[in-house]
Amino acid sequence: MTLSNGTSDGTIRWGILGTGFIAGLQTKDLQENGFTVQAVGSRSLDSSKAFAGQYGVATAHSSYVDLVADPLIDVVYIATPHPFHHANALMALNAGKHVLVEKSFTMNAREAQDIVDLAESKGLVALEAMWTRFLPHMIRIREIIAAGTIGEVRKVVATHNQSLPKDPAHRLNDPALGGGALLDLGIYPISFAFDILGTPASIKASASMSATGVDRQTAAIFEYANGAQAIVDCELDAASANRALVIGTEGWIDIEPTWYNPVPFTVFGVDGTVIERYDQPVTSRGMQYQAAELERLVRAGSTAGTILPPTETVAIMAAMDGIREQIGLRYDADAGLEGNDND
Repeated sequence: MTLSNGTSDGTIRWGILGTGFIAGLQTKDLQENGFTVQAVGSRSLDSSKAFAGQYGVATAHSSYVDLVADPLIDVVYIATPHPFHHANALMALNAGKHVLVEKSFTMNAREAQDIVDLAESKGLVALEAMWTRFLPHMIRIREIIAAGTIGEVRKVVATHNQSLPKDPAHRLNDPALGGGALLDLGIYPISFAFDILGTPASIKASASMSATGVDRQTAAIFEYANGAQAIVDCELDAASANRALVIGTEGWIDIEPTWYNPVPFTVFGVDGTVIERYDQPVTSRGMQYQAAELERLVRAGSTAGTILPPTETVAIMAAMDGIREQIGLRYDADAGLEGNDND
């Protein structure tokens, strides 16, 4: 069985679709925690063989089609750039494979809904690879909030600012590859706001655009019916400490840098006294926990969990669609969407 500490008995077999940096990180975490990585697929056989050699993967496929058709694969981890997630996920699901899809899940909510609907119709799991959701410190934070330790949550503040490659041709700066701060970096604080406060009633967003036409930095205020707020921001050309706060009427939670990694946090009472200090190191990088959740769902015969159900993934993409509409960031994938096309 899959254990709560993020390990596996190895009976569910994984295929890795894509051979980039994030694919390597996920593969390493899988292998270090008992998961079986059976195969890898790339558009280039040389790239696939190199990846397989580096990580000791049994089978190297020369195409994504061959990977998803592999009868020894149960789950496909999709690690391609954002614009390809939709097609790759549909292809894997149509081949009868469960999917773990890197964030952002898709380019927009329409694409996300396509994946979720197909997975549900086939009884397969389609899980967003928002690894932070499944980390032990986030599970403990949800327990603390549910217990009322910090009272009624009034505000969430979360930042994700990085100094990333400035090359205009880099995927992060290329609109054709889903570039910009929002989809790569903003997804973290936005997902965190959803995790703690749910879907906002309204969003106010502002951005500064780059010379290539993507958002260089974006900030947004999420407003909730009960008066709560979330303040989220992201930037791809300037770094910061990247802390996060959850502020309640009876205290607050301070998550240390970099908050979306497995890091310590401190719970303070309203007078500043320390109520709890949480510091539980994890093995590997921590990406194994999302894989353990997917395996748990597969074994349970369920297509949706409570930590990050597919409906919430779609709602998060819809929120980012709304932000992009406000800041004027449009992608080819948006063509035909009312009020947000490229015509």
